[in-house]
Amino acid sequence: MAEGTKADPWRLVTAPGSSEYTMYKDPEADPPALVCQVGSTTLKYHLQAIEDLHAWLVEQGGWVPLGAADENKLAPEGSVEAWGRDEANPVGGWYGLRKGYRGRFGMYLPPLLEELGLAELTHDKRNNLVRAIPQP
Repeated sequence: MAEGTKADPWRLVTAPGSSEYTMYKDPEADPPALVCQVGSTTLKYHLQAIEDLHAWLVEQGGWVPLGAADENKLAPEGSVEAWGRDEANPVGGWYGLRKGYRGRFGMYLPPLLEELGLAELTHDKRNNLVRAIPQP
């Protein structure tokens, strides 16, 4: 498995298998970030999103829709995307750090959790779901 560094990023595929992208940790950023590179587009999310999303999925106790949506579109209620924007989450709102590119949390974070062994995903063409794999 990759180290998740800029030199050795995670190479990931979206749940439907339609796009490849890379992610890596940038703990020196302010705030510490997950950097997601999709083609020529760079998205950044709070680094704590990995642990926070896993904990939230464990609390949900079952399958949760991804609900991926761009920043300017509404996220489906109860979805990973909606939680990633909710003022009640641990960061008090958007996990996305780059204005104009804060959305798609539900598209890019769940495959990383799957890669890290923290979650499992469905891999259908649409309407994919995720659930936590509880850790000991």
